[in-house]
Amino acid sequence: MNLLISDAWAQSGGDAGSSLIGILPMILIFVVFYFLLIRPQQKRTKEHKSMVAGLEKGDEIVTSGGTLGKILKVDDSFITVEVSQGVEIQVQRMAVAQMMPKGTVKF
Repeated sequence: MNLLISDAWAQSGGDAGSSLIGILPMILIFVVFYFLLIRPQQKRTKEHKSMVAGLEKGDEIVTSGGTLGKILKVDDSFITVEVSQGVEIQVQRMAVAQMMPKGTVKF
């Protein structure tokens, strides 16, 4: 019956170096993952929060939906944006995607 199935023999305990070599690729993947994905995302989030905190009346912005306008009023969680002559909308502060240079919005 041993013809098709080989006998299992107990192995002696290996040294600590072989287990470290087995885990080393996982550690290397995590380090690369951190520097290529996690760290840049944290930096972008920090920059976006500081940009949103610094919004003022008269700034020209683009919302995350692509709406271009000029800020008329700033509240704690909402801003009023003029998107056309006499057309005002309210959006959440966090919906601001980016600030545009002065003079971009022309009505």
